[in-house]
Amino acid sequence: MTNALALPTAEGRLESYELGKPSSLPTIAAPPRSRVAYAAAHVVADPLANVSPWLEPAIDWDATLEYRRYLWRLGFSVAEAMDTAQRGMGLDWATSRELIARSLADARAESALDRIACGAGTDHLMSAATLDEVLEAYLEQCAFVEQHGGHIILMASRALAATARGPDDYALVYDRVLAQVKEPVIIHWLGDMFDPALAGYWGSADVDAAADTCLAVLHAHAGKVGGIKVSLLDDAREIALRARLPSGVRMYTGDDFNYPSLIESGSDALLGIFDAIAPAAAAAFVALDGGDAQRYHEVLDPTVPLARHIFQAPTRFYKTGVVFLAYLNGHQSHFRMVGGQESARSIVHLADLFRLADRAGLLSDPERSAQRMQCVLGLAGIG
Repeated sequence: MTNALALPTAEGRLESYELGKPSSLPTIAAPPRSRVAYAAAHVVADPLANVSPWLEPAIDWDATLEYRRYLWRLGFSVAEAMDTAQRGMGLDWATSRELIARSLADARAESALDRIACGAGTDHLMSAATLDEVLEAYLEQCAFVEQHGGHIILMASRALAATARGPDDYALVYDRVLAQVKEPVIIHWLGDMFDPALAGYWGSADVDAAADTCLAVLHAHAGKVGGIKVSLLDDAREIALRARLPSGVRMYTGDDFNYPSLIESGSDALLGIFDAIAPAAAAAFVALDGGDAQRYHEVLDPTVPLARHIFQAPTRFYKTGVVFLAYLNGHQSHFRMVGGQESARSIVHLADLFRLADRAGLLSDPERSAQRMQCVLGLAGIG
């Protein structure tokens, strides 16, 4: 068995790292009772596809769908075709349509159709748009999800951010979309740390003013909004916004820095980090359901340094860390990503990720993980 591994440091040297014990976290769990918990799921690239990775997405459908089954077995609902699946960073709408259709069909076969929701946005618009074009794009994607029996997560729109002249334009588009959806949706407010093209969303660079516009939309259409996912990495702001939500509208935390306290204090969750820390999060929800706050923090708090590392600036490259951890844990046979995004983080970043995942008890087979880490180090000329 491999007991130690030479890993690079930020100082440009190698240091010996002693491996911890294999994960003792669960591999199966019931859905949580006290919270709704969505894991935003990544896609597995097809490493054998003869495509130009920066230009053409190619998906390993078997491995991608098996990862969703893994999340369902751990009790999670799945947030499909979101930014964690590289929407707007390698995954185009044509491939997203296939992903949504395949995932919903698989959910139906797994009796998990009530535990999946799918991203609908405007990312098939190829050029500057009018508000009418943004609206039609939203309606087209919403209709596709509904036609396949899915629940909608209404994603933030780069096209709307580029086209809207102020808060009234946001209100107009959301009013018309929400008036036409069949069932309540989850609205996604994604901060510009996740996507710089979304700066000034809701019509203002002042986040308090933006929150007022967002809340006005929610209150005007409370019957068509099941919840809002807020990804601003600002726990105080999320708590303040949560207190102002209409009755019956859930707050889904998207804060990958502060999720333990936000979930404990009352937020539900829709998180990309759950893709990477699913066993720990599942164990934490079991503890939360049982009123065991000590166990909840004992399991979940050690994952926070890992999450903050994976989501460090530039935050939009967090997908690289999520996929890397899936590779280390044997959920896919390679470390390749659509859009060539495996190159978005440095080898030192990946080495630190390895250390943090091990310390959080998230490596199911440390020896296998070490062997895979060595392969990545060798590709970087280290070893």
